[in-house]
Amino acid sequence: MKLAFIGLGNMGAPMACNLVDAGHDVRGFDVAAQLPKVTMVESTAAACEGADVAITMLPNGAILRQVAEEVIAALSPGAIFIDCSTVDVESARAVADQAAAAGIGALDAPVSGGIGGAAAGTLTFMVGGDDSAFDKGKPLFDIMGQKAVHCGASGAGQAAKICNNMILGVTMLGTCEAFALADKLGLDRQAMFDVVSTSSGYSWTMNAYCPAPGVGPTSPSDNDYQPGFAAELMVKDLGLSQQAAEAVDAATPMGQQALALYEEFVETAAGKGRDFSAVLPWLSGQGRK
Repeated sequence: MKLAFIGLGNMGAPMACNLVDAGHDVRGFDVAAQLPKVTMVESTAAACEGADVAITMLPNGAILRQVAEEVIAALSPGAIFIDCSTVDVESARAVADQAAAAGIGALDAPVSGGIGGAAAGTLTFMVGGDDSAFDKGKPLFDIMGQKAVHCGASGAGQAAKICNNMILGVTMLGTCEAFALADKLGLDRQAMFDVVSTSSGYSWTMNAYCPAPGVGPTSPSDNDYQPGFAAELMVKDLGLSQQAAEAVDAATPMGQQALALYEEFVETAAGKGRDFSAVLPWLSGQGRK
């Protein structure tokens, strides 16, 4: 296929490279990055001209709305627009409506799996949009990831991502609090892991992404908390969850508290640029308030 890829940052670049390696003709545009494997062009419009599918990976909903205007104007009717950014549900639905009016299929398809998953082609895609567009996009999802779940109509992919990452943020905080408490109770971290990882406290944040260095499978904690998923990105996603909750009058008290704690960690505790699991050493250094 002829593909356009706009947004070639830490996530977009390896995703685009995997599409090139699979034999697709990829033209890319990014305001800052250059990518040797991809045919780089000078604008969004140039990337999208004649493309069968345009893919975007962008920082937020406001930028998505701006870029979508150019993408939709440049694509021909019958093309597909896949946005892999994590944005607010309202922006995803607005872009889908705009694309549909131009005869273009639209999918909101945020991802889970981080930079490592993007490089390895093992991302999970949470996809919103109609069946026809999903069927056309599925072969590309299969190259860039290990799983693509069609969650429903436009906006459903973003809704799934927001809910998933609210669980992730809350669970990581609980895992880190438990380790910090265990430390002060004199419980060995390995013993803590051995018990919890096979008991009712089992979770992805404990078993696959343990925040305690030297315990469990290798994770960012074993690399001085260099980010696999940066704390400020967790702030962004938790903020989106609370924006969505407010819009539909949903009670999310733990999501609210998780957002407040991660905001404090990033803004006042040198958490910016560190992995979201680095809340463990931060909490370990605090006493009860």
